[in-house]
Amino acid sequence: MELITRNKGAEDILPSESYIWQKVEQAAAGVARLYGFREIRIPTFEKTELFVRSVGETTDVVQKEMWTVKGRESTYTLRPEGTAGTIRAVIQNGLLNEPMPQKIYYNLSAFRHENVQKGRLWEFHQFGAEMIGAAAPAADAEVIAFVRELLDTLGIPAKLHINSIGCPECRSKYYTILREYLSPRREELCDTCRSRFDRNPMRIIDCKSEICRSIAKDAPMITDNLCDECRAHFDELKALLEAMGIDYEIDPKIVRGLDYYTRTVFEFISDKIGAQATVVAGGRYDGLIGQMGGQPTPALGFAMGMERAILAMKALGRDFGEPDTCDLFIASMGADEQRFAALLANSLRREGFRAETELCGRGFKAQMKYANKTKCKYLLVIGSSELETGSAKLKNMATGEEMPVDLKDGFAERFMDIFNADRLAAELG
Repeated sequence: MELITRNKGAEDILPSESYIWQKVEQAAAGVARLYGFREIRIPTFEKTELFVRSVGETTDVVQKEMWTVKGRESTYTLRPEGTAGTIRAVIQNGLLNEPMPQKIYYNLSAFRHENVQKGRLWEFHQFGAEMIGAAAPAADAEVIAFVRELLDTLGIPAKLHINSIGCPECRSKYYTILREYLSPRREELCDTCRSRFDRNPMRIIDCKSEICRSIAKDAPMITDNLCDECRAHFDELKALLEAMGIDYEIDPKIVRGLDYYTRTVFEFISDKIGAQATVVAGGRYDGLIGQMGGQPTPALGFAMGMERAILAMKALGRDFGEPDTCDLFIASMGADEQRFAALLANSLRREGFRAETELCGRGFKAQMKYANKTKCKYLLVIGSSELETGSAKLKNMATGEEMPVDLKDGFAERFMDIFNADRLAAELG
C-alpha cells in the first residue's frame, strides 16, 4: 500500500525538535507575564467575512493566500493571522467592558497559501500579543520594549525599523499625492497593484514585483505628509524609545501588508535567516475594533514567526540544551520482576521523576542497549535475587558508579536524595 506523505507547505516537528519549540514558547510566555499579558486561545477557523473586513479586501492575504471552504451555513477560513480572531473574541466575550488596557498574548498556528521557502510555509506558527484600550505613544513604546526584551531573551540580534502610516485623514490626503505620482506609469504596474491603485495605493510601495518596486522607488513618503496629531504621536514615540535606550531606524517603506494598521508600524529585522529577514512585525490599529462592530477602541500588537525565530537562533548557534531524558530506566528479568518494576516506576512518577520500564519483551542485553540509547540518567536492574532480597544496585550512567539501594517502602524518597546529591556534585564540578 502506498504511503500517504506529509502535505507540501507543512512540517512535522519531531520529538528531537519539539523540545526546542517548547523552550522558545516558555521563554516568550515568561516575558509576556513580565509585561502583564495574559494568554488567549482562539479557534483555528472563523467566518471568512471576519478576515475580509479586518485584514482588507486589497491585501495579498485576502486576494491570494487564504484557505477557505464552503460549509453548510457559511464560508469558513483557516486563520491567516492572529489579530482578527483575537479582537473578535475580545468583542464577543465582553473584554472591552473590563479595565483597560487589556493585554493579551497568543501562541498559534496560521495558514497562508504562499510560495513555500525557508522560513515560509503554508502552515506556520506565531507568538503574538495585543494591547487594547491604550492610545498614548507610551503604549507603542511598551509593546516595542516587550519585543526587544523577547528577542534579547532568545538571543536574536535584530534591528528595529519604525514608521508611521498616519490616520485615515492624513492618509487620505497622502493617497491623492501618491496617485498623482504613480499615475503616469499606472499601466506598467502588476495586476495586483493596478487593483490597489484606487483603494490602497500605499500597498504598491511594498509590492514584491521588481517593476512596481522600481516605479515606487522615489515616491513621496507618508512620513512627509502626516497630520499634526500623527506627527506628534510619532515624535513622542521616538523620544520614548531613545529614553529607554532602544535603538531604531526610521524606514518609510514599512507600510505593513494588512489594511487595519494606523500610525505606528514596526519590524525587527535579522540578517541571520536569509531573504525572510523580518522576525517580528506589528503596529497600531486604532480603527479595527470599531470596524469589526465593537465600541471604537485604540489597540496595537505584534506577531513573531516561530519558524523564523528558531531558524535565526540555530544560525547563531544558540545552545538549546539537550532534550529531557529518562531519569531512571528499570530493567526487569521476568513477569514478577516487571510488575514490581511498574510499581517502582509509578512511585517515582508521583514524585515528579521520569521513570520507564521494559515494555517490549526484550532480553537483558537488549534492555541494556535500549537504556544506553535513551540516555537515561540512572539504571536499576530487577532480577529474581533483587526481588527476593528487596535490594538492588543503582547505576549512575554518567559516572558508572553503582550503589546499593533498598527497594522497600520509601524507594522514591531515597532515589530523590541520591538524584539531588549527584546533581549538586556535578554542578560543583
